[in-house]
Amino acid sequence: MSSNEAFTGNEEAPTYAPSIPVPNVQELMREDPSQVPQRYVRDLKDRPKDTDLSHLSSLIPLIDFSLLLLGNEEELNKLDLACQDWGFFQKNKYAMPSDDIQGYGHGYVVLEEQILDWEIIEEYSNVIRKFGTELMESFSLIMGMEKEALLGLHKQLIQVYRVNYYPPCSKPDQVLGVSPHSDSSTITILMQDDGVCGLQIKHDNEWVPVNPFPYALVVNVGDVIEMWSNGKYKSIEHRAVANDNRARISYASFLFPHDKVEIEPLNHMIDQKTEQQIYKKVKYGDYLRNSMKRKMEGKAHTQMAKVEATLETL
Repeated sequence: MSSNEAFTGNEEAPTYAPSIPVPNVQELMREDPSQVPQRYVRDLKDRPKDTDLSHLSSLIPLIDFSLLLLGNEEELNKLDLACQDWGFFQKNKYAMPSDDIQGYGHGYVVLEEQILDWEIIEEYSNVIRKFGTELMESFSLIMGMEKEALLGLHKQLIQVYRVNYYPPCSKPDQVLGVSPHSDSSTITILMQDDGVCGLQIKHDNEWVPVNPFPYALVVNVGDVIEMWSNGKYKSIEHRAVANDNRARISYASFLFPHDKVEIEPLNHMIDQKTEQQIYKKVKYGDYLRNSMKRKMEGKAHTQMAKVEATLETL
């Protein structure tokens, strides 16, 4: 985890919900790759269906990040529609030019015979953080605010970086790599294996595969954006499926606010005709911990932040 500034003074670093230890799936596969432990087998209704919707993957919007940086109106409109209709989009990633410090890859290579650094995770994470910060400026604009407004609402931008590894599975039709869920972040930036498809998003009640697009990153709207926008921009359910012949690795960066930030719909995002407010005010740290204490069940964890959830308890 990283942030704009370290926790200072008497402020303690936040703690999160504990997780019950379970057997390591990689080790289980090494011991006997032909067997799937019963604990991983899904009920029939939850198993991935043998339907090929890969043709819909090409409909997932592709946003040109370089145009967003320039404030291109057409590209901002594409971002606006992508966040309303899909909640997901793919963002062109770009390598570091030889005369610049933006992009990702090896920096400070000055000699042909120079020994290159193997460890680039920290560098990648730092650059993704920069991308995320710049992307939030575009979100600010489509949400009708000044460029710096959304980042300012975070008080302190927190980043969590996670590597997901999915080994081959002998019975991929009976398991899920990750259960359906939406992210409790502001935005999530994901890099997939170029040759292995596993991510699926729920669109029009169908599970659409997000086929890896060369030189692109996948970005999805998180619950925080959905709450700030009063539901205009959707935090979409997604899941990961397994396959029987290739391992898959994905690299996810989650960006979200400081624990103490209070999240609620922005006044100008509430429909002025109906004045209907979908979400109530919640402290982000409470929301995050509540989400982490639950098993993944689609968007069930968002109920604690919804206005109707308050009415039901009266």
